Amino acid sequence: MIEIKKEEIINYLEGLKPEIDKIIEKYLPKKITKKWLNFTFGKSGYAFNLEAAQESLAKPIWEFLSRGGKRWRPALFLLITEAIGGDVKKVKDFVVIPELIHNGTIIIDDIMDQGETRRGKPCLHKIFGVDVALNAGNFLYFLSLLALIKTKKKFEPEILIRAYETYIQEMLNLSLGQGTDIYWHKGFGEKIDEKEYLQMCVFKTGCLSRLAAKLAVILSGGNDELAEKLGSMAEAIGVAFQIQDDILDLSLIGKERKKFGKSYGNDIKEGKRTLLVIHALKMAGQKDKKRLIEILNNHTDDAAEIKEAIGLIKKYDSIEYAGRISKKIVSDAWQDADKLLPESKAKKRLRGFVNYLIERIV
Repeated sequence: MIEIKKEEIINYLEGLKPEIDKIIEKYLPKKITKKWLNFTFGKSGYAFNLEAAQESLAKPIWEFLSRGGKRWRPALFLLITEAIGGDVKKVKDFVVIPELIHNGTIIIDDIMDQGETRRGKPCLHKIFGVDVALNAGNFLYFLSLLALIKTKKKFEPEILIRAYETYIQEMLNLSLGQGTDIYWHKGFGEKIDEKEYLQMCVFKTGCLSRLAAKLAVILSGGNDELAEKLGSMAEAIGVAFQIQDDILDLSLIGKERKKFGKSYGNDIKEGKRTLLVIHALKMAGQKDKKRLIEILNNHTDDAAEIKEAIGLIKKYDSIEYAGRISKKIVSDAWQDADKLLPESKAKKRLRGFVNYLIERIV
């Protein structure tokens, strides 16, 4: 089978972005109207305040969404729908579910991490305040379900129940993943097992790509087995994507860092126990291990200390190790999914898309 080229995938993703944003705007317009308030919340018993809705929801959320983002989870949803023979037109509105939740998690994650910048600009809570940002992030978790609520007549009740159950389970998983990550980077992670780290990634990052894949199958009428297996494949992409993000955090400099919107060494500052750190701690001698833990627990802003920690991680080839693990995870998961999908142009594009995501640091 002829492989899809990287440039074709990039063009596909770029072409999708305006369409995805248009669908998002259907559920959250940039300019709040009474019509949208009635559509979203039902008719008021007294009176809505348009200005409050505009300033506390639409304005901060669209300020954040307009910064870009890869929109790869909606793309994954559409590619899987197409690859299993689903009706893309019928389910297209549901791209908002993984995308809006994802952006909500970033907004809230930045508050938890006391982040400074995101996608090349100040974090949302730095512009609008913690209260507005926190409320906006939480709103995105539930606004995403409006697509299901407003299109429920298109689907059998059993399909809707499965979709809601999947959403609820993945949101529960997300909280445990985030909670585990928080606990570890507070300094309680000196003896983290690699499998424990990967499970954290499954819940913190993998669950949203798994949600996208499972919803694509469920809303297309696929059975539970297909949903679970393609969900596992998508989960692997999410985990690999997280590992690659961790690699980028320590690898990018100059223009490349600006291109990806990354802060150099931010994971060191936050004290995060990434796969790279876990591997380095496992391989390091007692002196290096003690020093790396000390820097991580200091949550340092000092550039020299951050550089020292990165040097220790590189000393034990932990970046290369993490890269190999991420590629193996996706390769193994794809082999299982490959057997379930009939040969088609959609499958070829899906495979090219998967390869692009895990090779994006090259």
